[in-house]
Amino acid sequence: MKTYIGTKLINARPLTRGDYNAYRGWKPPEGEDQAADGYLVEYLDGGKPNDSRHAGYISWSPAEQFNNAYRETSGLSFGLSIEALKKGFKVARAGWNGKGMWLVLVPGTQLAKLNPGTPYAKALSTPEAECSACEILPHIDMWTVNAHGRRAMLPGWLASQTDMLADDWAIVD
Repeated sequence: MKTYIGTKLINARPLTRGDYNAYRGWKPPEGEDQAADGYLVEYLDGGKPNDSRHAGYISWSPAEQFNNAYRETSGLSFGLSIEALKKGFKVARAGWNGKGMWLVLVPGTQLAKLNPGTPYAKALSTPEAECSACEILPHIDMWTVNAHGRRAMLPGWLASQTDMLADDWAIVD
């Protein structure tokens, strides 16, 4: 077998193995501890549902394996927050939420139209030709408050060492 590491977004709730089997309407397999602690896990990252009561695929996970693999969506590491951004979620540090600040991954634009007179158009134009389009690469933007107290998008946010080492990141709505 090969070794894998994964990142997925799930919903979960505590449920013993026996309660999971009863929930699914299954006869418990012989020799398995029906009182074993665990979790009903619903995968939110695609896949066909296997139970009409859920929108995603469900399974049962023993408590020890679950606790070693998953965290709540607050108290995330920087790496997990980047994975959440890649899946289309907004993320923020714990201290930012009171200010309404968050990050979003902008996928980029292959052929962004440049308006005449803008700094990009001026910088990319040559004496021979006016530049009317360019590629904008993927980047992380921050929704923040500007120097005048107005809400503003800050393009090209960069993480500090403190941001990268923090375990207080959260997925925000």
